[in-house]
Amino acid sequence: MLTLKNLDDSTPFVGQHDVQTGSVTIINTFVAPEGKTDEVLAAWAADAQYMKDTGNLLAVQLYHGIGGSRLFTNVAVWKSPAALRAAFTTPEFAKHTEQYPDGTLAYPHLYRKVAVEGICEGE
Repeated sequence: MLTLKNLDDSTPFVGQHDVQTGSVTIINTFVAPEGKTDEVLAAWAADAQYMKDTGNLLAVQLYHGIGGSRLFTNVAVWKSPAALRAAFTTPEFAKHTEQYPDGTLAYPHLYRKVAVEGICEGE
């Protein structure tokens, strides 16, 4: 089963869903239990397909650490925090979290683009 952890206890992931804003990017790093990376990948693919089917997931990409790493990082753009909350709080999604091998940790956090003059664009 998937266990969620906060990267920043001052802004818990679940509380971030209440922010009224436009599109957001969720960056979620998973730590696979030893010897279970294939199972984590399969579970992630199933829950990503479910999220994609909601119609509110705008883009998604999964990254896997190199050199035998057990880390996966999911970067996904959602229409809004409310759209993510709607998908995240369904009984169907809860069933998907049960498909991850025991001991799988996830560190999700929501982000917005930041404009830095001469380097990168904001919203």
